[in-house]
Amino acid sequence: MLRTKCLSCIVLSLAIPLAMGADTQAAPAKPSAAQIVDKNLSARGGLAAWRAVQTMSMSGKMEAGGTQNTQLPFLIEMKRPRKTRLELQFQGQTAVQVFDGVNGWKLRPFLNRHEVESYTAEEMKGTSLQAELDGPLVDYAAKGTKVELEGTEKLEDRSAYKLKLTLKGGQQRHIWVDVQTFLEVKIDGAPRRLNGTYHPVETYLRDYKSVGGLMIPYVLETAVEGVQQREKILIESVVVNPRLEDSRFAKPE
Repeated sequence: MLRTKCLSCIVLSLAIPLAMGADTQAAPAKPSAAQIVDKNLSARGGLAAWRAVQTMSMSGKMEAGGTQNTQLPFLIEMKRPRKTRLELQFQGQTAVQVFDGVNGWKLRPFLNRHEVESYTAEEMKGTSLQAELDGPLVDYAAKGTKVELEGTEKLEDRSAYKLKLTLKGGQQRHIWVDVQTFLEVKIDGAPRRLNGTYHPVETYLRDYKSVGGLMIPYVLETAVEGVQQREKILIESVVVNPRLEDSRFAKPE
């Protein structure tokens, strides 16, 4: 996520008088949640530009971990409203995971499962938190989402605004927005169940690059609480508005 564009900087400094009777300089007021969202959309390329995106595809490699840290080629295709298709290459076989906007299905031949399976209830619950291809902040009010500013946090080597999103269905999630670039630097995801216990999940967004004027993160690093090794997605190519037929997302008969 190279930051090639910086549309606004917040200078967090306070002049402290050294002489008795000197005037004090007040710290600059923090922007509101709505103002942060507006600046985020501008930093990402603009609201109109994102509204014009109807489809998007991304390809690259997904680190599978292990002693050899195997990298698996992948292809993600997205189409409004909320259609997604993931293809993952592993040991000469292609795993497929698809959500058509209402229902989800998957094919996992590397687990010797060669029949199409429907999403489980838990997978559907996680998918309910999945945003459209433009992210959860674009047209958030029209989507029935409420955004609140919870404060500013130190995140690695930067400061970030912490936004709380309450979705239309009542689910809550958080997004951290860099105070200088106004690009998202972290977002929480659906908790992951390990050994019968749910663990919080956070994804860091890095290495932003411009694609047709839209700022896209090319590295996504996911951390699961209690798991030492992180999962990393390395995006190599992004195509905006490719032709994607609805049949790409239809469940096979």
